[in-house]
Amino acid sequence: MNFPLLARGVVEASRDAATSKLPKGLYVVATPIGNLGDISLRALWVLSQIDRVACEDTRVSGALLAHYGIKKPLLPYHDHNADKARPQIMQKLQDGESVALVSDAGMPLVADPGFKLVRACREAGYPVTVIPGANAALAALAGSGLPVDPFYFAGFPPPKSAARRKWIAAFANVPSSLLIYEAPQRVAATLADLEAVLGAARPAAIARELTKLFEETIRSTLGELAAHFNVNEARGEFVLIVGPPTKAPPVAEMASLDDLLRTHLRVHSLRDAVAVVSAETGIKKAEVYARALWLKGKSSQ
Repeated sequence: MNFPLLARGVVEASRDAATSKLPKGLYVVATPIGNLGDISLRALWVLSQIDRVACEDTRVSGALLAHYGIKKPLLPYHDHNADKARPQIMQKLQDGESVALVSDAGMPLVADPGFKLVRACREAGYPVTVIPGANAALAALAGSGLPVDPFYFAGFPPPKSAARRKWIAAFANVPSSLLIYEAPQRVAATLADLEAVLGAARPAAIARELTKLFEETIRSTLGELAAHFNVNEARGEFVLIVGPPTKAPPVAEMASLDDLLRTHLRVHSLRDAVAVVSAETGIKKAEVYARALWLKGKSSQ
């Protein structure tokens, strides 16, 4: 059965049967993350009834709408023009229009623009209706085999290694699975930093091209994943899933604080080494920093 064709037929039937205008307000509509069949019938009905669509890329959203025989005015709304486009959308709502907010893929606002628009609508008293649907982070977590309760969605890490390692260290002891989005050109570097900060043995998975032809999920450890992508090209859209940390052993059973600091000071700046060791041991940064300064002073004597 051709499900996209069936869905298009439902849209056409719903449009023909519609007897009233969709109530004014903002409709936050989830769209497919790859496979165009992963859109709900409710989402298609709303998109067919809406006055206009605010979207990241008019080419991407235009292609989706055309696939289902929907023609609507498109208004670009993305990170680079949001401050200028938001007042235009608010004016449309004031004029009594219904506006759909969509992202290029998945659930709007999740690592995508939209938060300020939803907040502005709430503050202005305009209705906000969410039409849920596909989401890459949840799909990746569900198929990873790693604990799902609880989980922490961290979004995109910083693009540069030093900032990224500080960012990772802040999540080191969070007792949940960690979900990270990453661009293919930075997957190898991010995995290397995850291994350096969290340890090679930390369980992890990587999901790519979800719902698409070359969908793949690899479950292993951070060390093995880092080694794999150090020599293999990363292609597609990626979600990294890092399992929760194991319960930290008592400090007395760990390598001494001095040994940990010496190890990390060989590859990190003082500040980064302190952040990593503090995250690994649970010792306050001020105490680790004081000890690191003492060690550096001692080594210079």
